[in-house]
Amino acid sequence: MRVALIIPTRNAGAHLDRLLPALAMQTLQPDEFLVVDSASRDDTVARFRGAGARVEVIDPSQFNHGGTRRWASEQVDADALIYLTQDAIPANAGTFANIIADLHGKADIGVAYGRQLPHPDAGLLGAQSRRFNYPPQSRTKRMSDAPELGIKTCFSSDSFSAYRRDALVAVGGFPEDVIGSEDAYVAARMLLGGYAVRYAATAEVYHSHDYSVLEEFRRYFDIGVFYGRERWIRQAFGSAGGEGMRYVKAEMAALRAAGCLYRLPEVFLRSAMKLAGYRLGQKEMSLPSTFKRRVSMFSGYWR
Repeated sequence: MRVALIIPTRNAGAHLDRLLPALAMQTLQPDEFLVVDSASRDDTVARFRGAGARVEVIDPSQFNHGGTRRWASEQVDADALIYLTQDAIPANAGTFANIIADLHGKADIGVAYGRQLPHPDAGLLGAQSRRFNYPPQSRTKRMSDAPELGIKTCFSSDSFSAYRRDALVAVGGFPEDVIGSEDAYVAARMLLGGYAVRYAATAEVYHSHDYSVLEEFRRYFDIGVFYGRERWIRQAFGSAGGEGMRYVKAEMAALRAAGCLYRLPEVFLRSAMKLAGYRLGQKEMSLPSTFKRRVSMFSGYWR
């Protein structure tokens, strides 16, 4: 069983003092280590090469969340592909071993994604987001779970995930051109193709974001663009089924527990901005490209 580790990077220097030692301590070391770098201006390339990685440098204009991962998958010879983002830090020595074990726990599992813990310096709401989406209990999701989970059935995350190569190829691989959410795209294809998606709670990384209100709007605009273009996913799995309200209630409970109820207006504002961004993103076909470049988190996508 050959394992490849693939990390897309761009100016990753701020994360490397934590990331490189965490990679070196893994009990399961990859047979291949590929970094696809979008012309970093810092010491990212040199440091990864010093750590033993093969680094391929591409022009930033060539990067695409789906297309670049697809290209990377074709550059390695491995049975299992671990994808990691530059700001996802393995939490312990068994992180890679655990996700590969879960990936091969059942014959029908095509992809496994790990548990994301908040970074030690994460803010209250950023930490709550990780706790809500990444609980301590593992779960295997199949198409039969769609009536219960709705669109969350195909929730996955390439911030830290592992794919069986044969399953990835069987469903057509990563999409060539998407604004993001390529992980949900592939997970949906796998579920429709008879594969299962595994949430591997014992495979842990530190990964969280403290988004501003404007960043939340921009992020959900991009999510809306994705689901507006990939309408087949909602048709196959249904809606979020009240997930947004459950999320808001969980945030309110977190504020209450922390004695920070004075931040309730912020929670309501964030929720409103997420909804507005998502709905605007679904109507992006009628918006000018200049506007989309300004509101999107991935402005380069619209060039």
